[in-house]
Parts: sequence; C-alpha cells; structure tokens
Amino acid sequence: MPHLQFEINKKIENSIKEQFIIDIQNTFAEVMNTKTDHIAISIREYDKYSISIGRANNLDNICLMNLDIREGRTVEQRRELALRFISIVNTLLKIENKNQYITFTEHKGEDFHLIEKYLSEWKIGEDPLV
Repeated sequence: MPHLQFEINKKIENSIKEQFIIDIQNTFAEVMNTKTDHIAISIREYDKYSISIGRANNLDNICLMNLDIREGRTVEQRRELALRFISIVNTLLKIENKNQYITFTEHKGEDFHLIEKYLSEWKIGEDPLV
C-alpha cells in the first residue's frame, strides 16, 4: 500500500487535484505493475516559505515528494516513476522540474495494513487486495 506524499508551497484548485490524483494513481500502477485500489495519496499545501529546496529561489513554487513503497521494485522502476511524477507535477501543478525533490522509502509488505489484511511482499502484476 504505497503512501505517496506531495508537499507543495502553493494552493491548488480541487479540479486540478482530482486530475492529479488520477494521473498519479494510474502512473504508479503502470510503472510498478500493480492495481490502484490500495494507493494512498496525500497532498499537503503550505505557505510560500514553509518548505524549501536549496537550489530554488525564495519565491519559487516547490514540490517535495515522499514515496513510501514496498520493497522489490528495481532502481529502473523507481527512476521511471520519479521522472514521470516530475512531469505530472510540472504539467498539472506548474512547478519547475528543478524545484522538485523525491525520496523513496521502501518497506516490507507487512508494514502496510488495510482493514482486510496486511500486504504481502510485492509480486509482478499482483492485485494486493486479493
């Protein structure tokens, strides 16, 4: 059950958030060979000066992404996901590519819990809720 967290220093319209969530879910499912039912997404909006990246100017919009995922994905999958998420953030949230930063944190499947069960270790093409 990935938890994909997006911290931004601007306000986003709800209609854009809706499309953003759809694009993020579908991209994660495609790149990581899984379904979308178990994907958790957080969008946190902060004031302009509440987050920073050293290479950004003070007035720039910024997006920090913390992606908690299950172990087992390749570095190539993680890199593809990162580049595609950066593109989505740039297109929909209008944040420059250089002002985005992504951190992956990998967990054992048993670290992710839903009401039905905890998740097993990741397998290609799985449906984690079955």
